[in-house]
Amino acid sequence: TYIAYFLMALPAGMFMKRFGYKKGIILGLCLFAVGAFAFIPAAYLHSASPFLIALFVIACGLCILETAANPYSTILGPEESGAQRLNLSQSFNGLGWILGPLVGGMLIFGGEESDPFTLTKPYILVGSVVLLVAILFIFTKLPEVQVEEDTDAEEKEYVPASGTASMWRHPQFVRAIVAQFCYCAAQTGIFSFFINYVTEVDTSMTNIEASRILAFGGMALFMIGRLSGSFTMKWISPARLLTWFALADAVCMALVVVSVGTVSLYALYLSFFFMSIMFPTIFALGLEGMGSSTKKASSYIVMGVAGGAFAPMLMGYIGADNMAIGFVIPLLSFLYILYFALRCKKK
Repeated sequence: TYIAYFLMALPAGMFMKRFGYKKGIILGLCLFAVGAFAFIPAAYLHSASPFLIALFVIACGLCILETAANPYSTILGPEESGAQRLNLSQSFNGLGWILGPLVGGMLIFGGEESDPFTLTKPYILVGSVVLLVAILFIFTKLPEVQVEEDTDAEEKEYVPASGTASMWRHPQFVRAIVAQFCYCAAQTGIFSFFINYVTEVDTSMTNIEASRILAFGGMALFMIGRLSGSFTMKWISPARLLTWFALADAVCMALVVVSVGTVSLYALYLSFFFMSIMFPTIFALGLEGMGSSTKKASSYIVMGVAGGAFAPMLMGYIGADNMAIGFVIPLLSFLYILYFALRCKKK
Protein backbone atom coordinates (compact mmCIF):
# COMPACT_ATOMS: atom_id res chain seq x y z
CA THR A 1 0.00 0.00 0.00
CA TYR A 2 2.66 2.52 1.00
CA ILE A 3 4.94 1.56 -1.90
CA ALA A 4 2.07 2.45 -4.25
CA TYR A 5 1.63 5.89 -2.67
CA PHE A 6 5.35 6.57 -2.96
CA LEU A 7 5.63 5.38 -6.59
CA MET A 8 2.37 6.72 -8.05
CA ALA A 9 2.14 10.21 -6.55
CA LEU A 10 4.39 11.96 -9.09
CA PRO A 11 2.93 10.17 -12.17
CA ALA A 12 -0.53 11.10 -10.86
CA GLY A 13 0.48 14.77 -10.68
CA MET A 14 1.85 14.69 -14.24
CA PHE A 15 -1.34 13.00 -15.48
CA MET A 16 -3.49 15.74 -13.93
CA LYS A 17 -1.31 18.52 -15.25
CA ARG A 18 -1.93 17.19 -18.75
CA PHE A 19 -5.53 15.93 -18.52
CA GLY A 20 -7.06 17.83 -15.59
CA TYR A 21 -8.63 17.01 -12.22
CA LYS A 22 -11.78 15.29 -13.51
CA LYS A 23 -9.91 12.69 -15.58
CA GLY A 24 -7.53 12.16 -12.66
CA ILE A 25 -10.46 11.39 -10.35
CA ILE A 26 -12.01 9.01 -12.91
CA LEU A 27 -8.68 7.21 -13.48
CA GLY A 28 -8.21 6.77 -9.72
CA LEU A 29 -11.73 5.36 -9.28
CA CYS A 30 -11.37 2.97 -12.22
CA LEU A 31 -7.98 1.70 -11.05
CA PHE A 32 -9.43 1.20 -7.56
CA ALA A 33 -12.29 -0.87 -9.05
CA VAL A 34 -9.84 -2.98 -11.10
CA GLY A 35 -7.85 -3.76 -7.94
CA ALA A 36 -11.01 -4.67 -6.02
CA PHE A 37 -12.25 -7.05 -8.73
CA ALA A 38 -8.76 -8.58 -8.93
CA PHE A 39 -9.56 -10.28 -5.63
CA ILE A 40 -11.88 -12.67 -7.52
CA PRO A 41 -9.12 -14.53 -9.44
CA ALA A 42 -6.79 -14.12 -6.43
CA ALA A 43 -9.21 -16.16 -4.29
CA TYR A 44 -8.77 -19.21 -6.55
CA LEU A 45 -4.95 -19.10 -6.60
CA HIS A 46 -4.53 -19.82 -2.85
CA SER A 47 -1.42 -17.64 -2.52
CA ALA A 48 -0.63 -14.37 -0.76
CA SER A 49 1.05 -12.77 -3.79
CA PRO A 50 -2.10 -12.24 -5.93
CA PHE A 51 -3.82 -10.56 -2.97
CA LEU A 52 -0.83 -8.28 -2.42
CA ILE A 53 -0.82 -7.35 -6.12
CA ALA A 54 -4.55 -6.56 -5.92
CA LEU A 55 -3.94 -4.38 -2.84
CA PHE A 56 -1.11 -2.61 -4.68
CA VAL A 57 -3.48 -1.79 -7.60
CA ILE A 58 -6.13 -0.52 -5.15
CA ALA A 59 -3.53 1.68 -3.46
CA CYS A 60 -2.41 3.07 -6.84
CA GLY A 61 -6.02 4.05 -7.51
CA LEU A 62 -6.32 5.63 -4.07
CA CYS A 63 -3.09 7.56 -4.56
CA ILE A 64 -4.26 9.00 -7.89
CA LEU A 65 -7.67 9.75 -6.40
CA GLU A 66 -6.19 11.62 -3.42
CA THR A 67 -3.69 13.49 -5.60
CA ALA A 68 -6.60 14.68 -7.76
CA ALA A 69 -9.54 15.11 -5.39
CA ASN A 70 -7.75 16.76 -2.46
CA PRO A 71 -6.30 19.78 -4.31
CA TYR A 72 -9.50 20.03 -6.39
CA SER A 73 -11.55 20.38 -3.18
CA THR A 74 -9.04 22.94 -1.92
CA ILE A 75 -9.08 25.27 -4.95
CA LEU A 76 -12.78 24.89 -5.84
CA GLY A 77 -13.69 28.13 -4.09
CA PRO A 78 -12.05 30.88 -2.01
CA GLU A 79 -8.49 30.04 -0.91
CA GLU A 80 -9.12 31.04 2.71
CA SER A 81 -11.82 28.33 3.11
CA GLY A 82 -9.92 25.58 1.25
CA ALA A 83 -8.96 23.71 4.44
CA GLN A 84 -12.57 23.88 5.64
CA ARG A 85 -13.89 22.31 2.40
CA LEU A 86 -11.28 19.56 2.46
CA ASN A 87 -12.01 18.72 6.11
CA LEU A 88 -15.74 18.51 5.36
CA SER A 89 -15.28 16.23 2.35
CA GLN A 90 -12.85 13.99 4.26
CA SER A 91 -15.19 13.70 7.26
CA PHE A 92 -16.80 10.74 5.54
CA ASN A 93 -13.54 8.79 5.97
CA GLY A 94 -14.54 8.36 9.62
CA LEU A 95 -17.89 6.85 8.65
CA GLY A 96 -16.13 4.43 6.30
CA TRP A 97 -13.67 3.40 9.01
CA ILE A 98 -16.57 2.59 11.36
CA LEU A 99 -18.75 0.74 8.84
CA GLY A 100 -15.95 -0.95 6.84
CA PRO A 101 -14.84 -3.47 9.49
CA LEU A 102 -18.46 -4.17 10.49
CA VAL A 103 -19.69 -4.87 6.93
CA GLY A 104 -16.46 -6.68 6.03
CA GLY A 105 -16.72 -8.82 9.15
CA MET A 106 -20.31 -9.82 8.42
CA LEU A 107 -19.52 -10.74 4.81
CA ILE A 108 -16.26 -12.59 5.54
CA PHE A 109 -17.02 -14.34 8.83
CA GLY A 110 -20.66 -15.00 7.94
CA GLY A 111 -19.77 -17.26 4.97
CA GLU A 112 -18.56 -20.82 4.64
CA GLU A 113 -14.81 -21.38 4.96
CA SER A 114 -14.85 -23.63 1.87
CA ASP A 115 -16.41 -20.87 -0.27
CA PRO A 116 -13.59 -19.14 -2.23
CA PHE A 117 -15.78 -16.04 -2.65
CA THR A 118 -16.07 -15.47 1.12
CA LEU A 119 -13.01 -13.20 1.26
CA THR A 120 -13.84 -11.44 -2.01
CA LYS A 121 -17.40 -10.35 -1.13
CA PRO A 122 -16.45 -7.02 0.53
CA TYR A 123 -14.15 -6.15 -2.39
CA ILE A 124 -16.80 -7.03 -4.98
CA LEU A 125 -19.25 -4.78 -3.12
CA VAL A 126 -16.79 -1.88 -2.80
CA GLY A 127 -15.54 -2.31 -6.37
CA SER A 128 -19.11 -2.16 -7.70
CA VAL A 129 -19.89 1.02 -5.74
CA VAL A 130 -16.63 2.68 -6.83
CA LEU A 131 -17.32 1.77 -10.48
CA LEU A 132 -20.77 3.34 -10.18
CA VAL A 133 -19.24 6.52 -8.74
CA ALA A 134 -16.73 6.59 -11.64
CA ILE A 135 -19.61 6.39 -14.15
CA LEU A 136 -21.37 9.25 -12.36
CA PHE A 137 -18.21 11.37 -12.60
CA ILE A 138 -17.91 10.60 -16.33
CA PHE A 139 -21.37 12.07 -16.98
CA THR A 140 -21.07 14.94 -14.49
CA LYS A 141 -19.81 18.31 -15.70
CA LEU A 142 -17.07 19.58 -13.37
CA PRO A 143 -15.45 23.00 -13.68
CA GLU A 144 -11.75 22.76 -14.55
CA VAL A 145 -10.15 25.43 -12.37
CA GLN A 146 -7.20 27.25 -13.89
CA VAL A 147 -4.92 28.65 -11.18
CA GLU A 148 -3.07 31.78 -12.15
CA GLU A 149 0.52 32.35 -11.07
CA ASP A 150 1.03 34.93 -8.36
CA THR A 151 3.48 37.65 -9.33
CA ASP A 152 3.23 39.97 -6.30
CA ALA A 153 6.68 39.53 -4.78
CA GLU A 154 6.19 42.16 -2.08
CA GLU A 155 3.24 40.46 -0.37
CA LYS A 156 4.23 36.78 -0.71
CA GLU A 157 6.97 34.75 0.90
CA TYR A 158 7.37 32.90 -2.37
CA VAL A 159 6.77 33.74 -6.03
CA PRO A 160 5.64 30.69 -8.04
CA ALA A 161 7.53 30.18 -11.27
CA SER A 162 7.66 27.58 -13.97
CA GLY A 163 9.66 24.41 -13.32
CA THR A 164 10.02 22.01 -10.42
CA ALA A 165 12.91 23.85 -8.75
CA SER A 166 10.69 26.83 -7.92
CA MET A 167 8.42 24.70 -5.73
CA TRP A 168 11.24 24.01 -3.28
CA ARG A 169 11.65 27.75 -2.69
CA HIS A 170 8.32 27.68 -0.88
CA PRO A 171 9.21 26.87 2.78
CA GLN A 172 5.60 26.19 3.84
CA PHE A 173 5.20 23.60 1.08
CA VAL A 174 8.44 21.83 2.08
CA ARG A 175 7.42 21.80 5.74
CA ALA A 176 4.00 20.43 4.73
CA ILE A 177 5.62 17.38 3.09
CA VAL A 178 7.50 16.58 6.31
CA ALA A 179 4.41 17.30 8.43
CA GLN A 180 2.28 14.97 6.29
CA PHE A 181 4.93 12.26 6.59
CA CYS A 182 4.90 12.70 10.38
CA TYR A 183 1.11 12.71 10.57
CA CYS A 184 0.72 9.50 8.55
CA ALA A 185 3.44 7.89 10.69
CA ALA A 186 1.61 8.90 13.88
CA GLN A 187 -1.84 7.90 12.63
CA THR A 188 -0.77 4.49 11.34
CA GLY A 189 1.24 3.80 14.48
CA ILE A 190 -1.64 4.66 16.81
CA PHE A 191 -4.15 2.67 14.75
CA SER A 192 -1.78 -0.32 14.55
CA PHE A 193 -0.93 -0.58 18.26
CA PHE A 194 -4.18 0.67 19.81
CA ILE A 195 -5.35 -2.85 20.73
CA ASN A 196 -1.88 -3.85 21.98
CA TYR A 197 -1.68 -0.85 24.30
CA VAL A 198 -5.24 -1.04 25.62
CA THR A 199 -5.02 -4.75 26.48
CA GLU A 200 -1.58 -4.22 28.05
CA VAL A 201 -2.82 -1.42 30.34
CA ASP A 202 -6.20 -3.04 31.10
CA THR A 203 -5.44 -6.76 31.36
CA SER A 204 -9.12 -7.61 31.89
CA MET A 205 -10.00 -6.36 28.38
CA THR A 206 -10.01 -8.81 25.46
CA ASN A 207 -8.83 -8.09 21.92
CA ILE A 208 -12.43 -8.16 20.65
CA GLU A 209 -13.55 -5.60 23.26
CA ALA A 210 -10.57 -3.37 22.41
CA SER A 211 -11.36 -3.62 18.68
CA ARG A 212 -14.94 -2.47 19.35
CA ILE A 213 -13.64 0.52 21.31
CA LEU A 214 -11.38 1.29 18.34
CA ALA A 215 -14.31 1.16 15.89
CA PHE A 216 -17.06 2.85 17.89
CA GLY A 217 -14.92 4.99 20.19
CA GLY A 218 -11.75 6.03 18.40
CA MET A 219 -13.09 6.15 14.84
CA ALA A 220 -16.32 7.84 15.95
CA LEU A 221 -14.31 10.55 17.72
CA PHE A 222 -12.21 10.89 14.56
CA MET A 223 -15.31 11.54 12.43
CA ILE A 224 -16.80 13.96 14.98
CA GLY A 225 -13.49 15.82 15.09
CA ARG A 226 -13.39 16.33 11.33
CA LEU A 227 -17.00 17.45 11.10
CA SER A 228 -16.71 19.85 14.03
CA GLY A 229 -13.30 21.03 12.82
CA SER A 230 -14.61 21.92 9.36
CA PHE A 231 -17.34 24.08 10.91
CA THR A 232 -15.02 25.62 13.51
CA MET A 233 -12.80 26.88 10.69
CA LYS A 234 -15.51 29.41 9.88
CA TRP A 235 -14.34 31.36 12.93
CA ILE A 236 -10.81 30.07 13.61
CA SER A 237 -8.08 29.97 10.97
CA PRO A 238 -6.91 26.47 9.92
CA ALA A 239 -3.35 27.14 11.12
CA ARG A 240 -4.53 28.26 14.56
CA LEU A 241 -6.88 25.27 14.96
CA LEU A 242 -4.10 22.90 13.82
CA THR A 243 -1.80 24.48 16.43
CA TRP A 244 -4.18 23.71 19.29
CA PHE A 245 -5.02 20.22 18.02
CA ALA A 246 -1.34 19.31 17.55
CA LEU A 247 -0.52 20.58 21.06
CA ALA A 248 -3.41 18.56 22.52
CA ASP A 249 -2.27 15.41 20.69
CA ALA A 250 1.31 15.88 21.90
CA VAL A 251 0.00 16.09 25.49
CA CYS A 252 -2.15 12.97 24.91
CA MET A 253 0.85 11.01 23.60
CA ALA A 254 3.01 12.16 26.54
CA LEU A 255 0.37 10.74 28.90
CA VAL A 256 0.30 7.50 26.90
CA VAL A 257 4.10 7.17 27.09
CA VAL A 258 4.23 7.66 30.89
CA SER A 259 1.39 5.09 31.20
CA VAL A 260 -0.63 6.23 34.22
CA GLY A 261 -3.51 3.77 33.95
CA THR A 262 -7.00 5.00 33.08
CA VAL A 263 -5.80 8.56 32.40
CA SER A 264 -3.50 7.24 29.65
CA LEU A 265 -6.32 5.18 28.13
CA TYR A 266 -8.60 8.21 27.88
CA ALA A 267 -5.71 10.25 26.46
CA LEU A 268 -5.29 7.61 23.75
CA TYR A 269 -9.02 7.74 22.96
CA LEU A 270 -8.97 11.56 22.78
CA SER A 271 -5.99 11.54 20.43
CA PHE A 272 -8.33 10.32 17.65
CA PHE A 273 -10.42 13.49 17.96
CA PHE A 274 -7.40 15.80 17.76
CA MET A 275 -5.80 13.83 14.88
CA SER A 276 -8.94 14.23 12.79
CA ILE A 277 -8.25 17.54 11.01
CA MET A 278 -4.53 17.05 10.46
CA PHE A 279 -4.29 15.33 7.06
CA PRO A 280 -6.64 17.66 5.12
CA THR A 281 -5.48 20.79 6.97
CA ILE A 282 -1.77 20.10 6.38
CA PHE A 283 -2.62 19.34 2.75
CA ALA A 284 -4.50 22.61 2.25
CA LEU A 285 -1.91 24.75 4.06
CA GLY A 286 0.89 23.14 2.04
CA LEU A 287 -0.79 24.15 -1.23
CA GLU A 288 -1.26 27.80 -0.23
CA GLY A 289 0.32 30.14 -2.75
CA MET A 290 1.52 27.36 -5.07
CA GLY A 291 -0.37 28.79 -8.05
CA SER A 292 0.10 26.81 -11.26
CA SER A 293 2.33 24.34 -9.39
CA THR A 294 -0.63 23.13 -7.29
CA LYS A 295 -1.07 19.81 -9.12
CA LYS A 296 2.60 18.87 -8.92
CA ALA A 297 2.86 20.08 -5.32
CA SER A 298 -0.07 17.89 -4.28
CA SER A 299 1.83 14.85 -5.62
CA TYR A 300 4.73 15.44 -3.24
CA ILE A 301 2.41 15.99 -0.25
CA VAL A 302 0.55 12.75 -1.03
CA MET A 303 3.91 10.95 -1.03
CA GLY A 304 4.04 11.79 2.67
CA VAL A 305 1.58 8.93 3.22
CA ALA A 306 4.65 6.66 2.98
CA GLY A 307 5.40 7.72 6.56
CA GLY A 308 2.87 5.12 7.64
CA ALA A 309 5.21 2.35 6.45
CA PHE A 310 7.91 3.18 8.99
CA ALA A 311 6.05 4.00 12.23
CA PRO A 312 4.71 0.49 13.01
CA MET A 313 8.16 -1.08 12.58
CA LEU A 314 9.83 1.54 14.79
CA MET A 315 7.08 1.43 17.42
CA GLY A 316 7.14 -2.37 17.47
CA TYR A 317 10.91 -2.40 17.90
CA ILE A 318 10.99 0.31 20.60
CA GLY A 319 7.94 -1.03 22.45
CA ALA A 320 8.76 -4.74 22.26
CA ASP A 321 8.95 -5.02 26.08
CA ASN A 322 6.76 -2.03 26.99
CA MET A 323 4.26 -0.86 24.34
CA ALA A 324 3.90 2.55 25.99
CA ILE A 325 7.49 3.50 25.09
CA GLY A 326 6.74 2.89 21.40
CA PHE A 327 4.29 5.80 21.41
CA VAL A 328 7.21 8.21 21.59
CA ILE A 329 7.20 8.06 17.76
CA PRO A 330 3.69 9.64 17.48
CA LEU A 331 4.71 12.10 20.22
CA LEU A 332 7.69 13.36 18.19
CA SER A 333 5.52 13.45 15.06
CA PHE A 334 2.89 15.65 16.70
CA LEU A 335 5.58 17.98 18.02
CA TYR A 336 6.81 18.58 14.46
CA ILE A 337 3.22 19.17 13.29
CA LEU A 338 2.91 21.72 16.12
CA TYR A 339 6.05 23.45 14.78
CA PHE A 340 4.60 23.42 11.25
CA ALA A 341 1.30 24.91 12.44
CA LEU A 342 3.07 27.65 14.44
CA ARG A 343 5.10 28.65 11.38
CA CYS A 344 1.95 28.81 9.26
CA LYS A 345 0.19 30.85 11.92
CA LYS A 346 3.14 33.26 12.14
CA LYS A 347 3.16 33.73 8.36
